Amino acid sequence: MNINTLEEIELGTLIVRTPGTLGGRPHIAGTRVSVQRVAAWYKMGLNAEEIVERMGNLTLVQVYAALTYYHANREDIKAYLAAEKSSYGSR
Repeated sequence: MNINTLEEIELGTLIVRTPGTLGGRPHIAGTRVSVQRVAAWYKMGLNAEEIVERMGNLTLVQVYAALTYYHANREDIKAYLAAEKSSYGSR
């Protein structure tokens, strides 16, 4: 529940896949921040609060939603991260 507005947030609406946005990869709704970006920072040792500070335009709820999605779909996100890493290595 959002304390400031007393509205409930439906968790399933926080992470979306939009054709044509970020190659259809899962991302935080209303942003161009992919779950894989949040997961990469997390794997580098940043905690949720540090990720919020780094981005500046995300809320803690959004970052935790991305991390939850990552943990629930770890193999898919690992595949995205591996593909991204190999594409950087081939440049």
